[in-house]
Amino acid sequence: MHVTGTTPYPWPYDGDLGGPGTALLVVLPVGVEPPETTEPLAAAVHAVGGKVIVVRTTAPAPGALRPPGIPSEAAAGVADLDLTAGGVDGFYASDLDLVLRTGRIRRLLLTGVGLETCVHSTMRDANDRGYECLLVLDACVPIDPSLVPASVSSIEMSGGIFGAVGSSADVVAALSTAELTVGALT
Repeated sequence: MHVTGTTPYPWPYDGDLGGPGTALLVVLPVGVEPPETTEPLAAAVHAVGGKVIVVRTTAPAPGALRPPGIPSEAAAGVADLDLTAGGVDGFYASDLDLVLRTGRIRRLLLTGVGLETCVHSTMRDANDRGYECLLVLDACVPIDPSLVPASVSSIEMSGGIFGAVGSSADVVAALSTAELTVGALT
């Protein structure tokens, strides 16, 4: 099963939208709340057995140790885990890769604030680490809206060099169908 309308290819590439191997990554600068579109996506991911992980990004301080996790009241309602990274990329100086690999997660839905900065950096790194990535465009808030077309283009170039791009409505619809399918089999 694929998410309808994703570009430049049907996501996920193998058609396996099974929940336990899927996570919603909500990438946010420290102190910033998630976009409103996060809650329906989080509910759909949870309904199929997937995980919701909030990743707080920070500007790295010279010589700083990895910062501790910063709990968030807003994220507490949707997140299974709230991590803090030591830089703009959610994988930098954090346990994100360890958490994903030990949880056998291989498909990532990326959302958050700072589309062209922390969300994009995290997505590129995730792709390099072998994760199947989908940027949920309407669940991302850009810092500079004029950079959205270039950010999307760089993901989609060369047939999806960093993954695919889709919409939250299509993701929720696909996960709802996957939930029904899983429910019918049990």
